[in-house]
Amino acid sequence: MRRSPSHEPERHLLVRARRRITAQVAGAISVMLALVGVMVYCVIAGDQDASARRDLAVAAQRALLSRPPPCVWLFELRGGTVTGSPGAPAALPVRAALHEAAAGREPRVGQVEIAGQSYLVRTQWRGGVVVQVAMDLRHQAAERHRLLRTLAAAEITGLMAALMIGQIVARGAIAPLGEALVRQRRFAADVSHELRTPLTRLHVRAQIVARGVRRGTDPLLVAAEVDRLVNGTRQLGDVVEDLLLSAQFGQLRRPFGPVDLAALAEELALAEADRAEAHGVTIEVRRLGPGGHVVRGAQSALRRVISALLDNALAHTAAGGHIRVVLFGGPETVRLDVRDDGVGFDPRDAERLFTRFVGGSHNGGPGLGLGLALVREVVDAHGGTVTADGRPGAGAVFTVRLPADPAGTARSPYHPQEAADSSGMARPPCLPKPAGRPVTPPGDLDGGLRPEGRGVPGLPGARSGPGPGP
Repeated sequence: MRRSPSHEPERHLLVRARRRITAQVAGAISVMLALVGVMVYCVIAGDQDASARRDLAVAAQRALLSRPPPCVWLFELRGGTVTGSPGAPAALPVRAALHEAAAGREPRVGQVEIAGQSYLVRTQWRGGVVVQVAMDLRHQAAERHRLLRTLAAAEITGLMAALMIGQIVARGAIAPLGEALVRQRRFAADVSHELRTPLTRLHVRAQIVARGVRRGTDPLLVAAEVDRLVNGTRQLGDVVEDLLLSAQFGQLRRPFGPVDLAALAEELALAEADRAEAHGVTIEVRRLGPGGHVVRGAQSALRRVISALLDNALAHTAAGGHIRVVLFGGPETVRLDVRDDGVGFDPRDAERLFTRFVGGSHNGGPGLGLGLALVREVVDAHGGTVTADGRPGAGAVFTVRLPADPAGTARSPYHPQEAADSSGMARPPCLPKPAGRPVTPPGDLDGGLRPEGRGVPGLPGARSGPGPGP
């Protein structure tokens, strides 16, 4: 999936933080391994030196000139003559040390370099004879070199392991930050999308009320529009509440109950009537099928599903077009079709339409490609499915299937008690409908239940009666 340019700073921030944590963890582990290696080398080298000096002291006291220990040679100074062990290197003995010991000095031990070889030499008196013992240190040097190579290999291996551990630790440490940024971005996108349609609807209602007041329209007509405006604010509050719950718990937490999907569709079609009329588009709602249209779910969430589908259809239907909302009731499934004769889309883009921030031609435009993605999320949370079908230039149809409620009864989407203001006083009832422009009763305005086959009043081009089969 192509990343949005707005997400690049966040991605770079996470990458930098992950690299910094990886380097810090790997550096700390490498330093610890290096310190351990230095300690091991120092301890082993010190043990080697102490062991060599101890063996040298024992040889100087007891070893025979003719049979010295391996890698050790003895030399004696008698009356100015030096006698050495068989096979002794020609560069030995160290005559200066023999003469110094003969002069009565204390035993002397030291490391000397002769002809490119290292020797540990001890010179002392033994039974009236000056004795010098020399030990070849090449084997100790070879062991130390092997130890250094082993420690270096262990350090390199440890560094690679430290990098891997650092990566694991960094990913674990950065994961909550990345998740928080994703949730923040998702919440901001959801809020901007979910509030756009309700706010647009409220803006249109407010304009109608303001225009009616300025023109001196019959107060009853203005009151009807105010009723719709108040109902829209209540629905907007439901949207905000669901968004906050979703941000806190990551999923839909509203209690499920019976919802009449057909009544909900009629309510939303009526709410979009003014906007549709402004676009020159007609909306028609029909109920079909032998069963009811009641499903079990969260009413506010299902309202946003239908609202998003209608908003999507309006955005892609030109003037003179038609939007048909058809509901099929069955014993096990309730099906909702939202069909338009707009621009359509490439059938290959059907699944892409439901992907966040990635959409085809049917959810392009100034938005973020979120509407249909949120529709699928809500429908999935209700145990249903949503699909799309269309052809370029031949319109599109979006189909939602939801499990039917076994009880088959639902409350009306409108509740006068929920429309009460903060002081607890309910709205006053509307007076009888005046002559002139038809006014829908408050129950119908807010999505009350209607008899089977009734169209939505007040919609341009609305028709009533049964429609074609599925």
